[in-house]
Amino acid sequence: MKTLGIIGGMSPESTEIYYRDINRLVNQAAGGNRSAPIVMLSVDFEEIVRHQKNGAWQQTAAILSEAARKLESIGAEGILLATNTMHKNAEDIAAVISVPFLHILDAAAQAIQARQLRKIGVLGTAFTMQDNFYRKGLAERGIDMLVPETTVQTKIHRIIFEELCLGKILPQSRAFYLDAVQALAAQGAEGIILGCTEIGLLIRQEDHHLPFFDTAALHAQAAADFVLSD
Repeated sequence: MKTLGIIGGMSPESTEIYYRDINRLVNQAAGGNRSAPIVMLSVDFEEIVRHQKNGAWQQTAAILSEAARKLESIGAEGILLATNTMHKNAEDIAAVISVPFLHILDAAAQAIQARQLRKIGVLGTAFTMQDNFYRKGLAERGIDMLVPETTVQTKIHRIIFEELCLGKILPQSRAFYLDAVQALAAQGAEGIILGCTEIGLLIRQEDHHLPFFDTAALHAQAAADFVLSD
């Protein structure tokens, strides 16, 4: 099996999901007591959040690129960034390593394309919903992106950072997110990307008829496939 390097901690809640799911998927495929060879570097999320708020994306790129270099230096044969928002720095990270970078949008797009869908609503941080990196990345993969109205985006963002990243799962927040999903459906969304790796903690496929594309789950599957590939 290949050794996977994970840049985690953004937030620890979702990084835990990645570690658990990748190992479960590898074990289901390989049997016995097999588990994934993983090396992880978990960054201080507060430092990342501070730079996000200040628009200091060069600083986040430097932190995450250094993490990727360290992981490769200790044997990682592929690098996974366990977060959606910080894929804003994906090109910077990929540029400093010589091993594959497992992009979260490749995993999401593959699942969407398999359903032959094109117009997809996205829930995520304000950075993911508003900055061009996510919209451009989806467009390059043949997918049109829809987002909630600005006031709804603001509350979605707040719930992520003040609740989900801290492990708080509140029923009123679940209801709010599902209302946002319904509004995107009314705009013509054919499916919904859970474009923050914590959102799957709050809403699940059984909550709505539109197909949900949980990026954490899809990314974990791609990671498990990479680990198992020879």
